[in-house]
Amino acid sequence: MGKITESRLDQETKKALAHTACEELMSYGMPRGKERIKHQIKRVLPHHTAAPRDTVFWISGIVAQGLWQYRKELRQAQESGAAEDGDSLREEIRRIDMTLGAYYARWMQKGCPLFYPDDLLAGEAMLDAYVRYQAEGGDGGPVNGQNAEAYRRAIEKMADFALHWPTDRTGGWYYRAGRGQSSVYVDAIGLACPYLYRYGAAFDRPEAMEAAVGQIDRFLAYGMDGATGLPYHGYDCSADCKCGIIGWGRAVGWLMRGMAGCLTTAYGAGRLQDSYRELTDRALNYQRADGLFSWQLPAAEGPSDTSAAGLICGAVRQGIDLGILAGARYDAALEAGRRAIAGAIRDGRVYGSSGECEGFGLYPQRYSSYPWSLGPALGL
Repeated sequence: MGKITESRLDQETKKALAHTACEELMSYGMPRGKERIKHQIKRVLPHHTAAPRDTVFWISGIVAQGLWQYRKELRQAQESGAAEDGDSLREEIRRIDMTLGAYYARWMQKGCPLFYPDDLLAGEAMLDAYVRYQAEGGDGGPVNGQNAEAYRRAIEKMADFALHWPTDRTGGWYYRAGRGQSSVYVDAIGLACPYLYRYGAAFDRPEAMEAAVGQIDRFLAYGMDGATGLPYHGYDCSADCKCGIIGWGRAVGWLMRGMAGCLTTAYGAGRLQDSYRELTDRALNYQRADGLFSWQLPAAEGPSDTSAAGLICGAVRQGIDLGILAGARYDAALEAGRRAIAGAIRDGRVYGSSGECEGFGLYPQRYSSYPWSLGPALGL
């Protein structure tokens, strides 16, 4: 493995981001005020059905994973003795553990409902915490001797859910099965494949590792643009076409994140590292002078997008730390991205992120602070 790269986001900035992330994790998507009252009424009225709440959906998941990555950074500082204020550091770790513990407990108390492969992103921190607890018998973040078995069952349920998700004729996951949709979206690569691969490695289930790598192989075969080497947003084999735009910034980030997450053992690295390096090199060709990436990578004169930069740079950091990306170009690209994102942070939030995508060709040009720019920034 390569050395762990030094963070350019100072600790006070990271601390402010983490405080915001703790608040977002427990509140984002939860009904409030009148909305909450209406939801409760629908649950008791005859002939009315309130839609179930997806409490581990991808938006909260990306925040949970960012918090876990930051926690690992804090633990590393604690173990190395590099922290000047040990009491403050312990308090930060405790805050994160309590928040993650409450987040997963809320979901487990509801019976661990799952709706889409997207939900697996929320399981990454849970899986990492459980594996650490099992390996060390001690520090597992929110996992302890009293709840470890509940975590194990939840982890198994997530993996089996993805392994049985409906696929198209190529074997690619339908993004929203059951809605008459026949499309495969690249988003699912970054949202679900890292969890499934790491689960397979930790629980000795090679079929899970193969499923994750297979999803990536299929997307590389059916969803890429031949001229630029960048991904389309997705593809539809029933219509024999590629869908969405070429090089949407977050699509590139999701694909890179999914690939990087499957490089942690020799099996995935042997299958994917060459394609991962090629995609990384192509993406970095579009990095702007300010260190960011445009919302659509080839749109050099369009708005920049901190969420795309966070995902892409996060995947670059993973490659460097794994020793798969080596050289001054990658180090410089990562540092430039970190500095640019640091410059977009105000009051514990990362601004300059594009809004939530609404489907193929629907990319609202609304720029503000969103969880999908906050979570990746915590991991840089």
